Amino acid sequence: MNMKLILGVAALAAFAGCCSEECSKSLCCEKYSDTVEEGFVPLFNGRDLTGWYGSQAYGVETIEVKLRNGTVRKENVLACQPERKAKGDHGNLLTEKEYENFILRFEFMMPENGNNGLGIRTPSPDVDAAYYGMCELQLLDDGGSAYYDAAVGRDKLKPYQYTGSIYGIVPSLRDNKGKQIWGKDKNFTGGGSYVRKPGMWNFEEVRVIGEEIEVYLNGYLITKGNLAGLPTDGTTPDGRKHPGLHNKEGHIGWLGHGHHVMWKNIRIKELPSDAKMGQVCPCQKAKAPAGFKTYFDGCPKQLGTMWKGVTTEEKFDNPKVRQAATAEKRAEMQKKADAQRDAHWHVRNGNLFFDGYRGGYSLATVNDLKDFELWADWRIMSITGDSGLYLRGAPQVQIWDAHNEWGIGSGGLYNNKKNPDKALKIADRQVGDWNRFHVIMRGEKVSVWLNGELVVDNVTLENYWDRNQAIFPVEQLELQCHGDPTEWRNIFIKEL
Repeated sequence: MNMKLILGVAALAAFAGCCSEECSKSLCCEKYSDTVEEGFVPLFNGRDLTGWYGSQAYGVETIEVKLRNGTVRKENVLACQPERKAKGDHGNLLTEKEYENFILRFEFMMPENGNNGLGIRTPSPDVDAAYYGMCELQLLDDGGSAYYDAAVGRDKLKPYQYTGSIYGIVPSLRDNKGKQIWGKDKNFTGGGSYVRKPGMWNFEEVRVIGEEIEVYLNGYLITKGNLAGLPTDGTTPDGRKHPGLHNKEGHIGWLGHGHHVMWKNIRIKELPSDAKMGQVCPCQKAKAPAGFKTYFDGCPKQLGTMWKGVTTEEKFDNPKVRQAATAEKRAEMQKKADAQRDAHWHVRNGNLFFDGYRGGYSLATVNDLKDFELWADWRIMSITGDSGLYLRGAPQVQIWDAHNEWGIGSGGLYNNKKNPDKALKIADRQVGDWNRFHVIMRGEKVSVWLNGELVVDNVTLENYWDRNQAIFPVEQLELQCHGDPTEWRNIFIKEL
């Protein structure tokens, strides 16, 4: 097998790449904006199949989403409806437009033993995209009984046939066993897959640049392949000819296999012909506003110089415990916390990435803060994902999936009991999209803007650790672990 093809399992697990040096030097020099504009456009309008063509086995369905705030919201999704498939229908639905280089984001839900696929640079809905397109990226209920024998822990398919795989060529990562914190292993379908169970929504981001492909599923990089130089004559791992493997452009599409699969929030960002995989996010590294100190702007060294680990061992996540400890004890526990930091926080694609795995915990500024102003970009990368900001060591400015789970916006002071705890409005973008916080803390009062919208207006932050005391006058700022993969960037702080 061509070794350029696959990033081996061990290497992929440790992969923590960042933007190239050239990209890292590219700073946004415009006036600092209240919002992040990424340039994605929708591929599904939520009403009909405008912009798509091909199989009749697809349509728009209305589903109900039950939120934790007690409301039920109806929304339209794109669905594969196999009962509508006519004889001779190949089951492929393609975009009318053809694409070269792009980033694609979408959410999908699998039924039990469901099967579908994502066609990349496909010439027509009447051909098999896995061979005549550049490739098919598999979509599967990986842990379903048709594909995995749970009783003996044995896969029934080839490694290159599971979700995220470049079908027949590059296998996806399949090592998600016993890694998740706080019982979140139960969310996943099984067999080491990063796909969630049937009936649960997944978030996927696919990057196609030249002949390189990266697939991120629920926040995890599960596939990284380079097809350059790979022969098309049948010497690939599956032994099949792939005449379309080096297609330069083509349609994107869903490849039906007779199962009721659903999608929503499908959006795409086109990239130029000369784009490079390490530079797919131009201007993601911003220049700090005047008077602000840079805590993270993409430089890997900042993880060690500007941030320290937080550990729950011996309750050392509690500021009162830390403050009461001797200097020797604090140093001992900080060493443990920093080891956890180094194992679970990485710089990935120029972003500060937390893997959410067992053994990992929050990240804190190396210095304590009194009154301050903060700018920070963040994104959650899994449906029902959760995170937050601890201000002066206390929880928290909330980050969560407002659209699929709570029906309440991020930014609220979640642990307040006497004072307001909820955001004034939902200003969150969809899961997988970048958001921008602007936070000002003076004394006990906190104001929060999310994507330019005021969501917390000068509210007292209560002391979660001791309800009889006011919030600590000076303490560290923390990026919260809540057992979900998250990314952060452009973190700037000004002490007031």
